[in-house]
Amino acid sequence: MSVTALRDAQEAIIGYLLIGTDNTARKQVEAEQKLLDQRLRDQQFYTRSLIESNIDAIMTTDPAGIITDVNKQMEELTGCTRDELIGAPFKNSFTDPEKAEVSIKLVLSEKKVTDYELTVLARDGKETMVSYNAMTFYDRDRKLQGVFAAARDITERKRLDQVLLDKNAELENARSAAEKANLAKSHFLSSMSHELRSPLNAILGFAQLMESDSPPPTEGQKASIAQILHGGWYLLALINEILDLAVIESGKLSLSLEPVSLSEVMLKCQDMIGSQGHKRGIKLTYPRFDSPCFVLADQTRLMQVIINLLSNAVKYSREQGTVAVLCSASGSGLLRISVQDTGAGLPPEMLSQLFQPFNRLGQERSGVEGTGIGLVMAKRLIELMGGAIGVESAVGKGSTFWFELRMAAAPLAPPEKAPPAAAARGQVQRDGPARTLLYVEDNPANLKLVAQLIARRPDLRLLSAADGNLGVALARSERPDVILMDINLPGISGTQALKILHEDPATAHIPVIAISANAMASDIKSGLEAGFYRYLTKPIKVDEFIDSLDAALTSAAKAPRPS
Repeated sequence: MSVTALRDAQEAIIGYLLIGTDNTARKQVEAEQKLLDQRLRDQQFYTRSLIESNIDAIMTTDPAGIITDVNKQMEELTGCTRDELIGAPFKNSFTDPEKAEVSIKLVLSEKKVTDYELTVLARDGKETMVSYNAMTFYDRDRKLQGVFAAARDITERKRLDQVLLDKNAELENARSAAEKANLAKSHFLSSMSHELRSPLNAILGFAQLMESDSPPPTEGQKASIAQILHGGWYLLALINEILDLAVIESGKLSLSLEPVSLSEVMLKCQDMIGSQGHKRGIKLTYPRFDSPCFVLADQTRLMQVIINLLSNAVKYSREQGTVAVLCSASGSGLLRISVQDTGAGLPPEMLSQLFQPFNRLGQERSGVEGTGIGLVMAKRLIELMGGAIGVESAVGKGSTFWFELRMAAAPLAPPEKAPPAAAARGQVQRDGPARTLLYVEDNPANLKLVAQLIARRPDLRLLSAADGNLGVALARSERPDVILMDINLPGISGTQALKILHEDPATAHIPVIAISANAMASDIKSGLEAGFYRYLTKPIKVDEFIDSLDAALTSAAKAPRPS
């Protein structure tokens, strides 16, 4: 509302002029503008709060790389104020300005950059490694305004990465050292086995010859020979157990897990342990299976475990005592096999020491033979077959050793049994002209042993060679029916000699039996894979040797010979 006084010529007020203007619309516009301004200020505050609350250092630059804005994290990272940073070149904030400048150019060309690593150089000289991510931004008309960038502190992550790399390097070095040590141990064990088996071959071989000599030895001689054989076979068993334990602990033991019939295993174990129990008057009882019962196991190793537990039970039970084998379901698809004895039992403090290698818990002074390895082997084997093993004992009442394995369904068809070696031996013609046998061996004692064995066979004549090259030459000239081959020979090895013989059409058909003191499982496997007809380990068992020889002679008789 506007009011104006009306005056006459003498300037006297004669009235008033009132003019009213409607300003409702203007007031509404002013109110709306005020509201919009407040919303804009709120939006700017919200946006700025988002930028400032970010854990990353954030900045914007113009297309030339000049900083146009930063957040508080960028100030803290560089040690510079916002005013000092705005207007300064982006590249000046880093230890490598050229690399920083390249990053801006890369963003402008690619529109985006991720995980670009730079090192921020603060005013006080502190360096901080950052992961730099950036992208271009535009106005509403899509005109390039500059670059929006965020830098995350990765110094600690890089430090941890380096620690991890160092640890991995240490682990790799440790693994390499362990592999070298394991290889050295395997080499040592193989060498030790070879060096021990070679003299044992002569000791046990000649003792077996003397035992079966004609005329037979006297009673006193038989007793002495029995002591030699007993001690020799015991020493061989100790060597084999040490090698087995080494193979298991190196993780190289190969098991074939399949459904195994417990009734068949028990029958075989009963045959093997019966004489031992009879000598001490021990009554052994075994479970009866009214229906087929199978467990998931390696049959050979399962028998090894049961024989070990039975042997221990017989050895440590009192005279005229009892040993009972029991089988029972233990829930969750497991079957428990227990071996109970009537021995002296063990106190609780000894039970915790049972499964330690070479620890016989004082029994080494009892006169009962043992190595302290068997239970350790049993534990490792059962665990490798997915089972568990344990013991319960009471002083004066005896002990119960048990193990559990998972039950399995019966196999679809039983495996076919190979004909026994004795059958093959029976097919050998011992009448007619003598068959020729070549033995390639550099050890005189081993050669003499085999010579005396062959001397009992009028159907055979023996040739010998002291090294691999001579053995190959004799094989080519004499064309023997069967060749016996040592592995460690002067000149070329037995395996190399075998390869040469197989490559020559004149000798390729001749069966070659390896007789070696290299008795590791890997040695036997490698020998058979190389093409040896059989692989016999020293010390040789006479029956096994004769069976293998007869089987090879039968095979040689059927093989076509070159013209």
